Amino acid sequence: MTPQTVLATGALALSLVVSGASVDSASWQVGEHPVPTATATPAPRPVSARALRTVETVELRSESIVLRDEDGDRVAALSMRDAGPTVRVLDRLLGTPARTRTAIGDAGRCTPAATTSTWGGALRVSALAVPARAGNAVEVRLLRPVVRSRTGTTVALTGPDGVRVGDDVHDLLDDAAPADRESLGSDDSAAWQLLLARGWQSDRADDGQNGVSALTVDTDVVVIGSPMPVRATAHC
Repeated sequence: MTPQTVLATGALALSLVVSGASVDSASWQVGEHPVPTATATPAPRPVSARALRTVETVELRSESIVLRDEDGDRVAALSMRDAGPTVRVLDRLLGTPARTRTAIGDAGRCTPAATTSTWGGALRVSALAVPARAGNAVEVRLLRPVVRSRTGTTVALTGPDGVRVGDDVHDLLDDAAPADRESLGSDDSAAWQLLLARGWQSDRADDGQNGVSALTVDTDVVVIGSPMPVRATAHC
């Protein structure tokens, strides 16, 4: 694979993440789908400042963000169905992010209106103006393997089972069911979307297999995100 091919494949993966194309097809346009019925979400448990100081890992699960301490024990679980409390806890943990507001379609044909918070170019959380049909109120992307906390410590960013940006997931791709992976590359440049854990259950076949996924260039992870369905064919 030539350097030009690597750059082109990386650009493809990044454009899919930013534009909300096939990998983000759970996004939708107002007026083309009914507004989701509100689902009661349990009130989040308060997370103390003392507890936040013990956090060493932010783990992206299918439908939640789990904060873990040095021993891997859970400090808190932040629901992806409730944007406000989730973003506020991350603000307290990681400090003030760069924030942008976008209208429907500003960042691509299928992207919803959202307020996006990005911490250190590493963790991006988009709080949707209207919850998506799948039920999520936020979309989360891990763009680097680590991020700095508010106090300056290093916090690891992982997907399920410890998968991180930069990891080689060749074995996971080989072992994955065909429905859980999708080729995004071409004849001379491999790129994949791999479902790491399922979530956001849907009865619609065109929604594909949803959950937390990894995007790769060759077999190296460049982005981890949720919701991010594999083999979705639904139009936004």
